[in-house]
Amino acid sequence: MPSRLKSTDANFATDFNNFLNIKREAQVDVEAVVSDIVTDIRARGDQALIDYTSRFDRFEITAETMRITPEEVAAALTNCGQDQLDALQLAAKRIRAFHEKQLPEDLNYEDQDGVKLGLKWGPVEAVGMYVPGGLASYPSSVLMNAIPAKVAGIKRLVMVVPTPDGEINPLVLAAASIADIGEIYRIGGAQAIAALAFGTDSIQPVDKIVGPGNAYVATAKRQVFGVVGIDMIAGPSEILVVADNLNDPSWIAADLLSQAEHDTAAQAILITDDTDFADAVVQAVDVHLQKLPRSEIAGKSWEDFGAVITVENMEHATGLIDRIAPEHLELAIEAPEAFAENVSHAGAIFLGRHTPEALGDYIGGPNHVLPTGRSARFSSGLGVLDFMKRTTLLGVSEQSIGAIGPAAVTLAEAEGLDAHALSVALRLADGE
Repeated sequence: MPSRLKSTDANFATDFNNFLNIKREAQVDVEAVVSDIVTDIRARGDQALIDYTSRFDRFEITAETMRITPEEVAAALTNCGQDQLDALQLAAKRIRAFHEKQLPEDLNYEDQDGVKLGLKWGPVEAVGMYVPGGLASYPSSVLMNAIPAKVAGIKRLVMVVPTPDGEINPLVLAAASIADIGEIYRIGGAQAIAALAFGTDSIQPVDKIVGPGNAYVATAKRQVFGVVGIDMIAGPSEILVVADNLNDPSWIAADLLSQAEHDTAAQAILITDDTDFADAVVQAVDVHLQKLPRSEIAGKSWEDFGAVITVENMEHATGLIDRIAPEHLELAIEAPEAFAENVSHAGAIFLGRHTPEALGDYIGGPNHVLPTGRSARFSSGLGVLDFMKRTTLLGVSEQSIGAIGPAAVTLAEAEGLDAHALSVALRLADGE
């Protein structure tokens, strides 16, 4: 059974705090192993990639066959159903349209002192994208990571995807084709991250790495950060559904399980103001679990980390939401837009009874790469700006330096940086 909490209980504050602090991921110490792999890739390059692919993926590659050819991508398209390709195309269209609206504008103006100020935006030059491999991989993630990069204007987008036993989901290559990814390598794990960061004879290094992966991939991203940028270190998926008793319990139960089925460490939480409705949702979860193919995974997630929280009224829910800071927040209530205005911390918000989170995973338009583990308190989902940099502009004339220069000299002298002060003071003197 999931945890059951009531905001009216005397010990609710303690119980809720204990629930927030539950550790959902096993602490696997792979730092040393990953460090050795990264060091080996830097030293031996392609040969190390070939060796690790043989060892971990049970698949033999060479420097010449490491890259997936356009012909292989084209062949993969013929192995996909037309309905699947049409769905990917529709998803890509909607994702692109939403992300195009995120493109920032340059800034240029002159202030009251005659100083020219501004900033200009530009894309990161090269991005590496990690895609989990095998037959049970996710083409939707290819679109969600690649399309914002393309919208930002990335010149070089490199995809790495492991092919254990030589297998790859053709839909992953189809998504890569739709997203116009022209450089794809059949490598994975920490070794792929290291190759992207430092380069080999066959793979030129990139400037930023995005995409999800296992503990080895996540650790490798941490270790190469600073040499390259990274998007985030994603944890197990999570969903918080706020629902009143006007909902169908079966719908809400399915929404909770949509994230629970990802991973036994995933988390699904229901907040409601009706105890009877809460009971009905729990019963509906049990009914769904009898039929779902991934019921073993979803059931364990629900039992170990799920929660049903009953509040006295919905106004009490907002404070709990912000403390949870969920990756996904569904508001299956009346006037969800007004309610959402009072929520400060959530990766993505889904408004209304007919907006299940699953739509956002595939076809809605906003990105499904979102902050987990309460990191929505300080970070955002993947977007166009994650693939762009801004450079500020400052232009001071002979006249305007007189207005702001003396203060700069004063501050430089106060900090004991006399060359700073001199560089400004000389120009002030020439202007007199």
